[in-house]
Amino acid sequence: MRYSCALPPSADIVDRARLAERLGYHRVWVFESPAMYGDTWVALARVAEATDRIGLATGVAVPGLRHPVVTASAIATVAELAPGRLVTAFGTGATGRTTLGLAPVRLDELTEHVRQVRALLAGDVVEVGGRPCQLTHLPGFAPPRPIAVPVWLAVSGQKGLRLARETDAPGVIATSVPPGGLHGWADAALLRFGTVLAPGEDHTSTRVRAAAGPGYASIAHLTWERAGTAVDAIPGGRAWRAALAAERQEHERHLAAHQGHLMSLTERDQALVTAAGPALLTPGWSGDEATIRERVEAAGAAGVTEVVYIPAGPDPNRELTAFAGAVAGR
Repeated sequence: MRYSCALPPSADIVDRARLAERLGYHRVWVFESPAMYGDTWVALARVAEATDRIGLATGVAVPGLRHPVVTASAIATVAELAPGRLVTAFGTGATGRTTLGLAPVRLDELTEHVRQVRALLAGDVVEVGGRPCQLTHLPGFAPPRPIAVPVWLAVSGQKGLRLARETDAPGVIATSVPPGGLHGWADAALLRFGTVLAPGEDHTSTRVRAAAGPGYASIAHLTWERAGTAVDAIPGGRAWRAALAAERQEHERHLAAHQGHLMSLTERDQALVTAAGPALLTPGWSGDEATIRERVEAAGAAGVTEVVYIPAGPDPNRELTAFAGAVAGR
């Protein structure tokens, strides 16, 4: 089982990536939510130049945020900086689009975007918006075409898996293991949040609340985004929704709802974490080292080939180090 990490584009990403490389992480996946984090491709280029071995990936790139030519050119740039180390994964866009007031793209739009980007990397002329487009870089401005960068899909459930097969995606990344597992893929990555508990720690520990809380709170964020008042069914959800309503007018609430997504807790998120009690540690992977290793083994038995860990809270270096130690048995 390979273990990787997912990081937001930030001023600190190079230091985090260098640590991950030293700790044996397989790949650095970089988020794309431009309303909350820095630029994905700038971050990938910085990491590419600052590291030697570790793989690079978009976690995940979102259609509609960039013209396909802009995305293909960015892929070409990073691929030239780090030959053979880049994977580009695309998804429909949750926070990447909802924080802009946009719905996630439809699956047919995702399929079309993937087709266009692949064709552009191959050097083909591609029609985008009714106009012919192509990567026309002369030598010295980008690698020669074709540019061999694997294009994966982010999947959710059987519909997503079917789409990945129909588009011949060489790999997939998922936030959960669907019924039947992820068997049959040479590369199947599973995204996980949580924290490795030290002896004596539990859900009441300040450090644990700060590290496991962002992942837990993200469930409420997405529930509100998709179903509004349904968030009230989550402990602390009604108070969270009231705080959001007090902070922003209705037409602006999408701008604030996801702040800190998967990384840190806002003041209103604290109500969710406090009300969660022991359930704070239920979603994601939180537990002692033995528990984490058991979950890695179970994921492998379900067809997962790569666990992608999201280090959160005020000390992500501690989280990266502890998770690597748990998985590798150090």
